[in-house]
Amino acid sequence: MNILASLTVLGFLILFHETGHFLAARLQGIRVNGFSIGFGPALIKKEIQGIDFALRALPLGGFVSFPDDEKDNTIPKDDPDLLKNRPIAQRAIVISAGVLANLLLAWLILFGQATFIGLPNQPDPGVLVVSVQREEVAANSGLMAGDRILSINGTKLGRGQEAVKVLVQKIQSSPGNELKLERMRGNSNEILKITPIEKQGNGKVGAQLQPNVTGTIRRATNLGEIFNHADSQFWDLLNRTIKGYGGLITDFGSTAQQLSGPVKIVEIGAQLSEQGGSGLILFASLVSINLAVLNSLPLPLLDGGQLVLLLLEGIRGKPIPERVQLAFMQSGFLLLIGLSVVLIIRDTTQLSMVQQFINH
Repeated sequence: MNILASLTVLGFLILFHETGHFLAARLQGIRVNGFSIGFGPALIKKEIQGIDFALRALPLGGFVSFPDDEKDNTIPKDDPDLLKNRPIAQRAIVISAGVLANLLLAWLILFGQATFIGLPNQPDPGVLVVSVQREEVAANSGLMAGDRILSINGTKLGRGQEAVKVLVQKIQSSPGNELKLERMRGNSNEILKITPIEKQGNGKVGAQLQPNVTGTIRRATNLGEIFNHADSQFWDLLNRTIKGYGGLITDFGSTAQQLSGPVKIVEIGAQLSEQGGSGLILFASLVSINLAVLNSLPLPLLDGGQLVLLLLEGIRGKPIPERVQLAFMQSGFLLLIGLSVVLIIRDTTQLSMVQQFINH
């Protein structure tokens, strides 16, 4: 059930992203001929008002297609409702709409949690482990997503963002030195020994940490409190995500190990959903923001890459040659498929159930 919940959330986030592109085009009167979730052969396909809606075999994303992309369409090339014939500003809105939709959805999720579920009275003691990197120090020491760290070397961490700050600073200042963490999993406590490794002068253990906000909740006293809570949570998650992707540029060697494929993402979602609705909400908002930031990167096949082509067209005063655009997009497709296959194989072989099978 936890895996099913995780898959459902991922599917909904992809659907919302593609719906952003779709609505941005349709509301501007731009022709659309396809709306697909997934890639590859269609498992389910239905035509409605001239638009093919499809669920496809490879659940690695989705796409909205336009008649512009089809060589055999019968629409005149100078039709003003074709995407390529619209002003750059209108096309930029269509391309950006998926990213904006995911950011909006993340905020709405957090706003809905604060409105209908409530606000945490205060963070519970300790720090929540959101995820751990395979074969890194944290994973090898026995830490798992969903664990709560209550103290380090016998000193209680306290609560909230300050607790996270204290733990991170202690880890960063202790490369090569053994630390004793009090780990709580479920209702059981255990002392774990962990020795951060040195990377660029700082201690690292390979874990993503958040304030432990899985405790009791209360109703908001007014609308302003709801807005403030949703805003603070949203900007905190967005800033952390941007910094994480920024690390791919400033420290690719270590940050690349944090890249996760679909299998790992589903596993993290399943682990967080074990904590109930609050864990699943955290997973949904995190992944929605990650989808937005990832698609903003100026890489082929991503929304950011298409915006780069649009920007170059604006600078040149005329479209980029079709052969250049095609080569750019094809290279992105091969990169995306290749990376996805590598990550799926890596993450699948590292699943606990697969490891147990291999060891036996």
